[in-house]
Amino acid sequence: MSGISRINTSRAARWWRSIDRVTLICVGILIGFGYILMLAASPAVAVRIGASRDMFIFKQVCFLILAALIVVFTSMMSLRAVRLAGWIGFVLALAATFMTLVHGIEIKGARRWIALPMMSVQPSEFLKPFFAVVTAWLLTERQTRRYFPGMLVAIGLFALVLLLLKSQPDIGMLSVITTVFLTQLFIDGLSLFLVGAGAAAMVAAFVGAYMVFPHVRSRVERFLHPAVGDHYQIDTALRAFGNGGLLGRGPGEGRVKDLLPDAHADFVFAVAGEEFGMLVCLFIVGVFATIVIRTLLKLLHENDPFITVATAGLVTGFGLQAFVNMGSTLHLIPTKGMTLPFISYGGSSAMSVALTIGLVLALTRNRPGEGRYGQFGPPSSSQKAPS
Repeated sequence: MSGISRINTSRAARWWRSIDRVTLICVGILIGFGYILMLAASPAVAVRIGASRDMFIFKQVCFLILAALIVVFTSMMSLRAVRLAGWIGFVLALAATFMTLVHGIEIKGARRWIALPMMSVQPSEFLKPFFAVVTAWLLTERQTRRYFPGMLVAIGLFALVLLLLKSQPDIGMLSVITTVFLTQLFIDGLSLFLVGAGAAAMVAAFVGAYMVFPHVRSRVERFLHPAVGDHYQIDTALRAFGNGGLLGRGPGEGRVKDLLPDAHADFVFAVAGEEFGMLVCLFIVGVFATIVIRTLLKLLHENDPFITVATAGLVTGFGLQAFVNMGSTLHLIPTKGMTLPFISYGGSSAMSVALTIGLVLALTRNRPGEGRYGQFGPPSSSQKAPS
């Protein structure tokens, strides 16, 4: 593909020349690790629950193929299509998240999933990317339209999302979306004082969650006081990293997958540490860091405020999700059931992360002659509404 002629004007050729190929390659690497680690971790988990050894592998291969297609096709979208998809996707995800409160599956005291044939869907996963696009449009559109209440509408939508996620409850997802929103407000120009006030309110809300929700209190107390509660999963994961050492015990030689019920999902990073060692784990961290840092550096040269605010929100959510998963596995933060993007098992996670990266690639493509209004440019003076 790198040898595509400059005179080739097909859509695929123009896409390849305009896309951030380094980020695309990094995504391919993560999908490859997702497949390898699913081969390593999932058979033992499937046998333990009485299912076919290949059940999780077959499902995840389908999810990863679908995720790769979503990344490619989403990255081809124009700015106009990104904004439209953001609104449509946000409304659908919001409605589906509300439906979990009525017809959702209850697991460990939380209603976050809707049962579908062959899989269950967590609609709140899709709120993250679409919320970032919608709020970016609201915050930046008020710069071109007088009296447009973009900030108020964005805050109202955030409050609605907060109410829904608190009702499930899903404090981890709410924390990620709150961080994304505060990042976007800061990038949009909100004063550091007000952003700090928002962060302080977030800390106060976390303290409230600690007081109200028993599972939050349990996780925090187990993190702060090693002698309190059940530490089986964390202790087992940390032993797995110790057993793996620098180069790992070798593919298929790990033991953590036989001991942890979530070895294929929330603790898949521990499987990587035991079987492939610290060097491979550092390489995975480096791939995630490359995607985040490279995207943020590209925004330094971006003139379109919508692209800047939307992309910053999207990549913040992506990077934070990876950090929370790896940090909780290494006992750097309290445990939180959050997947490792493209690597952990899960259809909702794989597709929502694919949407996130696809939107990032679509927003950061090189677009000579295309501004915030798409390839046709801004509306003419005769088309503008009178001020």
